[in-house]
Amino acid sequence: MKNLIGNEWLEASNGEKIDVTNPATNEFIASVPNSTEKDVDKAVKYAEEAQKEWAETPMYERGKILEKYVELVEEEADDLAKLLSAETGKPIKEAKAEIGNVRTFVYGYVEKAKHLYGITIPNGTEKGQEKTFQYTVRAPLGVVACIIPFNFPVDLFGQKVPSALIMGNAVIVKPSTANPLTLTKLVDLLREAGIPAGVIEVVHGSGEIVGKALASHPKVHLVSVTGSTSVGIETMKTAAKNLTHVMLELGGNDAFILHEDGDIDLAVEETVWGRFYNTGQVCCASKRFLIHNKVKEEYINKMIEKMKTLKVGDPQDPETQIGCLISEKAAITVEKQVNDTIKAGAKMIIGGHRKGAFYEPTILDGITKDMKVAKDMEIFGPVISIIGYDTIEEAIQIANQSSFGLCGNIITRDMKTAFNVAEKLECGGVVINGASFYRSAEMPFGGWKYSGIGNEGIATTLNEMSKIKTIVLKNIFE
Repeated sequence: MKNLIGNEWLEASNGEKIDVTNPATNEFIASVPNSTEKDVDKAVKYAEEAQKEWAETPMYERGKILEKYVELVEEEADDLAKLLSAETGKPIKEAKAEIGNVRTFVYGYVEKAKHLYGITIPNGTEKGQEKTFQYTVRAPLGVVACIIPFNFPVDLFGQKVPSALIMGNAVIVKPSTANPLTLTKLVDLLREAGIPAGVIEVVHGSGEIVGKALASHPKVHLVSVTGSTSVGIETMKTAAKNLTHVMLELGGNDAFILHEDGDIDLAVEETVWGRFYNTGQVCCASKRFLIHNKVKEEYINKMIEKMKTLKVGDPQDPETQIGCLISEKAAITVEKQVNDTIKAGAKMIIGGHRKGAFYEPTILDGITKDMKVAKDMEIFGPVISIIGYDTIEEAIQIANQSSFGLCGNIITRDMKTAFNVAEKLECGGVVINGASFYRSAEMPFGGWKYSGIGNEGIATTLNEMSKIKTIVLKNIFE
């Protein structure tokens, strides 16, 4: 596969390539260009010019093109899901679900855009404005760079790209080098649906070169990044030189609180969903499990029994529930984090073995609040780190001691306790009686503290993808 720049599929200007392999089998799938700053500059110039005409296209026509894109995606849904599973290592069931979300995102943003009305300020609302009427409109930003991570590439493409396009922006997509193939197919389908040349482009390559070149380019008007906190900070530093707007959805180390009166069976089911989905590679996955000491033993025993029933294996097998990590390197990192936590005093309860990119679902107990994993060590894999507590005040304190603040949750039958915890947790979203892994297409999704800047979701993203203009009609009243 190649870069799409303007209306051409091109190799990198230096001829270099990056191989994409199946992490479950290590088999070669395809290669993509390892692009340069020169390639980025060329893409931005095409996008800047094409965006002007796209912005003049009526919104309803832009919406019809995006709806045609949905039809094309659904025609190829099975092949797209197989490719996504192959290059990512996620179970085919999860890959199909992700492809299936495309319709929700596109139709949501198209419909929301139609109702993104401006505001009016009637004459005489303040002294001296008796003869003046004011109203606002939303205008495109220009060129939007979408830097998309490996863990939910299609979902995040669905959040970032249609929202930018419906508002009249041109979009340059930079996929992860680990699994860029499905997104390249989606870009091609957008072009096939009728998005004009230059309005949608894809440039492959490393974040250090391509991502930085996009963030530093003076003709890029927004950089939307989902990734690690370190990547977000560097992006913000780079973008600040041109006062380029940024949207940053970054890392998390979410606290899962199970109180003494909570439904333990529900907690077990939500743990499987909230920690093992996508093999634990989820920014808002529950990662620090704060379990009341009165129910900790029962919770662990029930989790062990449940984990024994989970099928780990070939991601392409429809029966597989847990696949592999994005790479062997990622699995080695999880392995090291677990081993370091055990050296610090934690106890391995179950799991802990790695084979290539596969890492077993694992439970660690005996974690104290002063350990790294109880604060800012984000384990991006299927590991349950259990921290016992005695009072809800203690649980809140441990939850809030992290530098991250993406999401959190509380499982309790007492709604007074639930709302008290929801109010006091220092994070962008709180789930009551469910795991913190919750993100509907509509909801504003974003973190506090080191977990990001801005909110993404149908309820809020269109405001980020456009700018406001006030038009003043002066002296029109007698």
